[in-house]
Amino acid sequence: MTKTVDASSLDLREFLKPGDRMVLGQACGEPSTLIEALIAQGRDIGGLSAFIATSFSGVFTPETADSFALSSMGAIGALRSMTKLDSRGAGKLGIVPCHVGQVGPLIEQGLIGCDVAMVQVSPADADGNHSFGLISDHVQAMVAKARLVIAEVNEQVPYTFGELLPGSKVDVAVHTSRPPVEVPPAKISETDEAIARHCAAYIEDGSVIQTGVGAVPDAILRLLGDRKDLGLHSGMLGDGMVDLYEAGVLTNARKEIDRGVSINGALIGTKRLYDFAHRNQAIRMCATSYTHDAAVMGRLSRLVTINSAMEVDLTGQVNAEQSGAAYMGGTGGQVDFVRAGVRSPGGHSIIALASTAKGGTISKIAASLSGPVTTARTEVDIIVTEFGAAELRGQSLAERTRRLVAVAHPDFREELDRAAHVIRTRGF
Repeated sequence: MTKTVDASSLDLREFLKPGDRMVLGQACGEPSTLIEALIAQGRDIGGLSAFIATSFSGVFTPETADSFALSSMGAIGALRSMTKLDSRGAGKLGIVPCHVGQVGPLIEQGLIGCDVAMVQVSPADADGNHSFGLISDHVQAMVAKARLVIAEVNEQVPYTFGELLPGSKVDVAVHTSRPPVEVPPAKISETDEAIARHCAAYIEDGSVIQTGVGAVPDAILRLLGDRKDLGLHSGMLGDGMVDLYEAGVLTNARKEIDRGVSINGALIGTKRLYDFAHRNQAIRMCATSYTHDAAVMGRLSRLVTINSAMEVDLTGQVNAEQSGAAYMGGTGGQVDFVRAGVRSPGGHSIIALASTAKGGTISKIAASLSGPVTTARTEVDIIVTEFGAAELRGQSLAERTRRLVAVAHPDFREELDRAAHVIRTRGF
């Protein structure tokens, strides 16, 4: 029997037990009312911990984290502030290194504890089913594992097709009406536009796209207005997708599977995107067991995957997580999509990044990485900066150094050439 609770009188102490481990709906699917209550009341319950994959709401800060222990698969979005070290050299975010597609299985296996699932859903349909609305990824795994399912039923969450939550599986329903978390489009710079032009050159008529959200993905999408019958199979979608739909470019008409439908795991954007997705049969929200599955993507030809990085070394190793002592990103779905793009007939896998950071003082094409290897050099296909595209697949290590130096910022090429000399001399 579902218990209905008014948001204004929600007292989590009635439902949570000391030491409970929670998994929270993520990204724009964050259950904001539930999280705010958790921050305010968590200390009184004691011993609580929570896992959230990404966050864009800004509600998590080093101060609010004192109410419970917080962990994540990375410092993505507003979670980056949680990795800043205090005077004792301690951070407030525990990092669980994993691919986004592994989160669901880790929950199922009990390796990411989930006594309580907190999710945000749409109002129920005529059959009593709620849509997860803006996020699908691992929510079904959360619900299946949890002792207690608390759902924020938000009138302003769109009803999207795909993953549904039967009302009978909700233990506590908290009804709200508030705008979901939004992520406005990023400002596109000249560097972003230059990177986008090189990436767009690999996207042909009938290509199936996977990309993230942000300035470079938005800039790429703006360049595709003259393409025909593009498809989409991605872990996330942003506002730029709406433009391609309205222009008749994104039809999914040539996909071998899911013809006519964009496959997606997360809607990350603004009300414009959410309104477009509401009861739109052309969009299907799916779990990562489908969006990131190698066997599924292996049935797609002309798949072009585009992901970002913090730095790439001269042999093609990719770091998308950490810059020196600062943890600033995460593994995400990069490896899954890199592999899929490389293996797709007629497809490509692109890692896109600006050539420099910190006002041009640091080269992001580096002699050696300052952080972990997110994607191995054996997986990498194409590295793109504003200075061009370095096609690395099938190339020797020595040739890779030459191609990567060529797309580095000119101010650093001489220095990088010197660092590459050893590799070129010995061949490895």
